[in-house]
Amino acid sequence: MSDMAYEAGAKTRDRNAGSTDAASALRFTTELCAWVATPWALAPTSVVAAVVAVLLLIGLPTVFATPGDKNQVLVPVPGAVTVGLVLLQLVAAVTASWAAWPAWAAVMVTVLATACLWTERPRWRRLLHGTA
Repeated sequence: MSDMAYEAGAKTRDRNAGSTDAASALRFTTELCAWVATPWALAPTSVVAAVVAVLLLIGLPTVFATPGDKNQVLVPVPGAVTVGLVLLQLVAAVTASWAAWPAWAAVMVTVLATACLWTERPRWRRLLHGTA
């Protein structure tokens, strides 16, 4: 392979890695919002529900993953399950932030979740078409 072709390939990989890093960062930040806002919204009604919600929001994606999408997979699941788990996090983040936080914070979480939806599209396409 020529040096020029190698450099072009490296630049393409770097660009793709950057977009993957942005998607991962947005996804993780939205997950953090879900992990904080959900128990905050549920605690006035039921502390037990708040604790269970956090355990599910953190535990399900930790245990269930699509091979090829994560390095370590405890329980392998199809890509659609992984997409569903991310959607669960996004819905929890947005819904709970509107229930528990001031409107300005909920708007920020909603914008964050929308950006996450946008950046997740290539990953979800891979997951849903079995090329994770």
